[in-house]
Amino acid sequence: MPARFAGPKSVPDVRALLGDAFHSVRATVADDNPDISLKTCGRIVTEALKFVVTAARFPERSIVPSRVVDEGWHALILHTRAYRDLCNGLGMFVHHTPERPNAGRFCPEVIGRTTALIEAAGFAVDSELWGDPTRGLAANVAATCQHSDDGGPIVIIPKRPSQSA
Repeated sequence: MPARFAGPKSVPDVRALLGDAFHSVRATVADDNPDISLKTCGRIVTEALKFVVTAARFPERSIVPSRVVDEGWHALILHTRAYRDLCNGLGMFVHHTPERPNAGRFCPEVIGRTTALIEAAGFAVDSELWGDPTRGLAANVAATCQHSDDGGPIVIIPKRPSQSA
């Protein structure tokens, strides 16, 4: 049974929010990225979880995932039951609206704002996974979309009281 989120201190390992589904989500990232180690795929899913938790915790803030972290978010979304349960536990459904990749939209300031908010949520940031989409690990992931910070790609929908678990 996945953990419910009451704050970073209540879940020392954010992976616990997925329970056993973490391994399946990590396998999806690995299947789509055969040149990336299973350990790194786990790091990608972990950062995606931190991102989704932060988006739900700060719905008024415009944040974006890096291209690498977005790869983990895609895998989460493909596991619909696990993603639904995650969002239900967070009290918000974090929607994903992809945009076509465009390295010209990469904005270090926006990524910096996003990672600062993840830290404000109480998580340590794996900075290697938040870099320029044209270099390093980011240039090798299978993700074919990117996000801008105009508020369009990420839409937070709070649960109505009648939707409580």
